[in-house]
Amino acid sequence: MRFSSFVASLVLVAGCSSGTRTTQSGPTPAQAQSPATPNPPETRRDSAARPSNAAGAGAVSAPNADPFPSTYRPYASRPTVIRNVTILTAAGPTIRNGAVLLTNGKIAQVGANVNAPADALVIDGTGKYVTPGIIDTHSHIGGAAAPGDPGAQTDDVNEATNPVTANVWVEHSVWPQDPQLPRSLAGGVTTIQVLPGSANLIGGRSVVLKLVPSRTVQGMKFPGAKYGLKMACGENPKRVYANRGPSTRMGNVAGYRAAWIQAERYRRQWDKWNETHQGDPPARDLGMETLTEVLRGNILVHNHCYRADEMAQMIDIAHEFGYKIRSFHHGVEAYKIADLLARENISASVWADWGSFKLEAADAVRANMALLDRAGVRTIVHSDDASGEQRLNQEAAKGMAEGNRIGVPIDEDKAIKWLTINPAWALGLEDRIGSIEVGKNADVVLWSSDPFSVYSRPEKVWIDGAMLFDRLDPAQQWRTDFELGFVPDNPGGAR
Repeated sequence: MRFSSFVASLVLVAGCSSGTRTTQSGPTPAQAQSPATPNPPETRRDSAARPSNAAGAGAVSAPNADPFPSTYRPYASRPTVIRNVTILTAAGPTIRNGAVLLTNGKIAQVGANVNAPADALVIDGTGKYVTPGIIDTHSHIGGAAAPGDPGAQTDDVNEATNPVTANVWVEHSVWPQDPQLPRSLAGGVTTIQVLPGSANLIGGRSVVLKLVPSRTVQGMKFPGAKYGLKMACGENPKRVYANRGPSTRMGNVAGYRAAWIQAERYRRQWDKWNETHQGDPPARDLGMETLTEVLRGNILVHNHCYRADEMAQMIDIAHEFGYKIRSFHHGVEAYKIADLLARENISASVWADWGSFKLEAADAVRANMALLDRAGVRTIVHSDDASGEQRLNQEAAKGMAEGNRIGVPIDEDKAIKWLTINPAWALGLEDRIGSIEVGKNADVVLWSSDPFSVYSRPEKVWIDGAMLFDRLDPAQQWRTDFELGFVPDNPGGAR
């Protein structure tokens, strides 16, 4: 969890549980792999260059408005075939000695044999593994950037000024030059959800990012990805706001309900005006707009919650106001209500073995992921930690090993889903990423060996078919502008 000090009362609250290039900051990985001209951040359309919206923009609350749209464009790629590999597809059984073809940013073929075009880059993966890119549903990198010392002023994920800050959008805190970003890419991570922290009952909007070099956060935003709403229950909000409330768990619940009551009223007012356009529109409220979009189903709820009883209460609140919880995060007691989560179709974004760092996390078990999986819950390995995000494959391996130890068998075909297709579902992106299937985005990782071995490393990483990391070639390792002039002894990061 991300811990920081925001005066004495915020200790233990901050975040949630709170590959390098050689000389320049642009996308040399794409340049190195293809003679085609890439679309680097320098040529992408910045938000300031967009034409203004229609007359009256800013005066009305438009459903599912997108005032800060993605400007991401895929980097240059070339047809690539990876042969003689073990493929963990996350969509079916493992393919031994198989091949995968990447063309035009998509997975074009996968199977025992593929028909590669004559100009394709051919990679012999004998003894190696291919998986979908890893997806982290719970990240703070970019928003809580490195260096993280208090004087650096780079930790911007908690707007700890009010118990309900649905009005804030974490993308406005993301620093694209955070040196943690390329290190996560080097760990096989291709997509992250950056969340606000857990100081508040309702912390604001998340943003889904592709781990690509960009001058602006909009150049990293996953096109078409839904926003998430960060909510937090339990100890953090009541500690942070103890002097002005809420200071108890019953105060927390009252705070959620009051916010949703306001949001429902706001939604009715705007739905009526958007239908009739009679008279002046209601006054805009940025926080209510976000909550209204949750009620309309356009924003997905991601709920920080440790205890089983509190997760059940949050489900009751969701029923009362008619929204759905997409994923409970941390959930160290999720195993106690696994049947309830499965019945409600709520995923669980959890750790392999974190627990007992505070009282509400005391009843953790290392088999949490295996028990959830057995009950039919979409189980997800998440990080909430910049270092852990670089090693999510090892977290999954620990969860798999513990399940097998207690007699809940978890094989690699199940465990790979914890890292890929299940988090893709939690972000509403399962039709585009998360599995090695024809037509999906070519977000692919080539591993040096079995990815569930502590000795394995991502060797190459593709996003939309563009090779953006190559551990064997320092010229194809992203370095942020912040790191220019610093050349580590082990390019790509020590893992």
